[in-house]
Formats: sequence, C-alpha cells, structure tokens
Amino acid sequence: MAEPSGARDIPVRARLVVAITGVGACACALPLLRPGVPWAAVALLAGLYALCEWPARCPVLAGRVDVPVASGSFFPVLLAAVFLLPPGAAALVAVPGALLAYVEDEPRRVRRIWRAAQLAVAAATAARCHQLLGGRTVLGGRAPGAVPDFPYALLPAGAAALVFCLVLTALDGLILATAERRPVRTAWRGLLLRSLAPHCVHGLAGLMMAVLWRSRFGPPAALFVLLPMYISCWVFAQYHRERAAHQATIRALVQAVDIKDKYTRGHSERVGRASELIARELGMAEGRLEVIRFAGILHDVGKLGVPTRVLRKDGPLSPEERAVIELHPEYGHEMVRGIGFLGEARAAILHHHERLDGSGYPYGLVGAQIPEAARVVAVADAFDAMTSTRSYRRARPVTAAVGELRRCAGAQFDPRMVEGLVRALSRHGWHVEVTAAEPAAATRGNVPVPGPSGPTGPSADGRRPPAPGPRPAARPSSTPGA
Repeated sequence: MAEPSGARDIPVRARLVVAITGVGACACALPLLRPGVPWAAVALLAGLYALCEWPARCPVLAGRVDVPVASGSFFPVLLAAVFLLPPGAAALVAVPGALLAYVEDEPRRVRRIWRAAQLAVAAATAARCHQLLGGRTVLGGRAPGAVPDFPYALLPAGAAALVFCLVLTALDGLILATAERRPVRTAWRGLLLRSLAPHCVHGLAGLMMAVLWRSRFGPPAALFVLLPMYISCWVFAQYHRERAAHQATIRALVQAVDIKDKYTRGHSERVGRASELIARELGMAEGRLEVIRFAGILHDVGKLGVPTRVLRKDGPLSPEERAVIELHPEYGHEMVRGIGFLGEARAAILHHHERLDGSGYPYGLVGAQIPEAARVVAVADAFDAMTSTRSYRRARPVTAAVGELRRCAGAQFDPRMVEGLVRALSRHGWHVEVTAAEPAAATRGNVPVPGPSGPTGPSADGRRPPAPGPRPAARPSSTPGA
C-alpha cells in the first residue's frame, strides 16, 4: 500500500476501503466471544509473530544487525495459525505483529491499521477454507501427538495458502486503485503472479510448523522452522539493502546535475515521476516502472560533461555551444553504461532527444527505431520543461503544454505517450514547482486537469531557442523539449 504523505491527504475512497476492511476484521474475530477458544495457542503464535516483526523497529537491533524488513517474510507463522486454529483465533494472531511491524512511509499509523485488518481478514478466510476442507482432521485433530495424514494434508493446506494469497492480492489491488488512483485495469496486474510462488513456499513452511506443533515434541519443536525462515528473510534484507544502494547512487548523480545546472533544479525528479505515470497508464509491466522512472531521473546526467558556462548561459546559444550541449545524451550513456541495474534506462538516456520524424539527435532515429522508454522520457521531459517556472521565464499552463505536445505528436513525440500523459494528469494532476534560485514568479499548487486540447504557447525555454537536431529544417517551429 502506498499513500500520500499525510493521513489527511488519503482519498475518501481509500479511507472507506480501510474502514470496511477494519470492520470485516472485527467481524472475523467475533467468534472469540464464545467459549472454547485455545487462548494459550493464540497467545503463543501471536507473540511469536510479533517477536519476528519487532526487531526491524528496535533502534538498537535495526542499527547494528541485518534485520529483515521485507513484508511477508514471517507469513509461515500466520499460516501455521491458519492450520491450527479456528478462523477467529487465526485472525487475532495477525494483529499484534502487524501493528508492531516496520513501516517506511507515512502515514505509518494508518498503514499499520490497514495491514492488521488486511492480514486478519486473509487469515480468517484461509482458516475457514482449511476447516471446510477437513484440514484440521487430516492434520491430526486436537489430540497432541496425533499423526497427520499425508499426502492428503497437503490439499487443504495448499487451498488455504492460495485463499490467503488471493485475499491479500485482492485487497492490495483495491487499495492501489483507491489510494494511488491507479487505473482499475492495471491495479491488480501482476500482483497475483508475483505473490503466488512465495505464498506457496510460506504455506509449506507453515504446514511444517503446524505438524511439529502437533507432534509429541510440542510447540517448542515448531521453533526450528524459524531458522530457515530467518535465512530467507536475511536474503530479502540484502535485496532491500542493494535497492537502497541503487537509489543512493541515482540520488548522488542527480544532485551533481542539479548543482551544476541551477536552471533545472528539481527537473530530473519530476521527469522521473512523469515518466512513471505515463508507463503505468500505458499498462507496462510493474518490473519496468522503476527502470522507466530511473531513466527519467537520469536523462540529463550527461550534462555533467558539458561546460558549466554553457549550461548557465543566459540568452541564445551559439551553434558551437549548441553542438556541445547536444552531446549530453552520449555523455550520459557513457556514464551509466556500466550500471547493470538500469537496464533499458541506459538506452532511454541516449535517445531521449530523438524525434519520430528522424530530425532528433544524436543519431536521427525514426519512429519505432527509438526505444519505447526513450519515447516516454521525451514526452515527460518536454512537459516538465514547459510547465516549470524558471528564473528567466514563467511556466506555461498545463493546458497549453498539453496542447503543444499534441500539436507535435506524430512528428516529434509518440502520440501514445502523449495521450498516456494526458490520462495520467486527469487522474493525478500536476504540481508546479520552482526550479531556479529566484522563486518570485512561481505559482505553487495542484494544477487543474487539462482538457482535451489547449492553446499553443511560446517555446518551452524562453532563455534559449529549442535545441535543433542534425536537420533543423525538418522540425516544426516552436517545439518543446530543449
């Protein structure tokens, strides 16, 4: 679940989803009011799950040891509760750990409440499925030391793990569609496929814990399953640490560009965001979205190789200076070509100034010869250039920028990418920012959603004319994206 920075910024629909899920979780726990609840087992499993989630929030442990923070790393404990306990009790096991779990983004309290409700509903539903399929009977019933009936115990356990996965992914997609305003057709895309294999593994580990719990050795024997679980969690932690290193590398490069070119400070981050919005609107695979965002963020990294006096020059550039600045895509590609995790972002950095009619640079590629990621970044780059207020000129209105993009679609920009941006703006709007040291002319706030067309405004960069490619005569006049 990913939400805005503050609880007040959460959309009403998302709040309604959280509230309904919370009510559903409470309804799942209502059977606990009846007698005969195995409170000892509930307390042990709930305490175990909370103990597994707590170290990531402990300031002493989190700062000195490798603490796993990947969501779902300790699901085998919850699934063991699903196999061992009635539905209401299984729902309760998930709550303390979810409320104690590490949460990176704000609003943390709302995220923890949502996670607790989501896991409670999933656990109760999965436990009901396991119960209906006779899972507790084939697992040995209530008698301690009873022998489970294998391989028949695998069927209800597998079905329960599948139901657990389905409920979680359904709720994840629902909160993405409401909190992040993702298109309904893409909110659930890929969630089930990415979750299915890990949940199957978690189900087997949970079944192993349940079998050991029911064995003559009792609950302490189930703790032996925690060792391979922690190893797998450690692997997840290394993955998250590697991703954090990637993010730090990119931030350092972007900060270096921002320091060198004061006229476009903040531009890279916004182009990355706009690129991701376009890619998401076009239904690109989830795995590509981060790479597309990296491409947008790093598209101008080659400006580190351009003399500062050229980047900061007020007024038009000479032909020689323009030739120098047109080398920045190649400089950027050389800088990042050895960074493997960037993938197709490297090609986007090299080709984001190509144009569909072949009049772009550095190689004059035509149409589909231009990589898809580069066509996305080209639209995002031009849009932010036109809608950003700089010290040397005011921003264009969003409607004017959209009108200019549409006017140049087919010759300069890919029409699919332009329309993808328009649809994304209609969902999310656009936040105007000041990107130069002098903020006097800036206007802040959420820009109204653009209509179907807009007026054609002046050039995207009032300080200098748009950078021409190798064949300037073929370009439409007054085009954005310098």
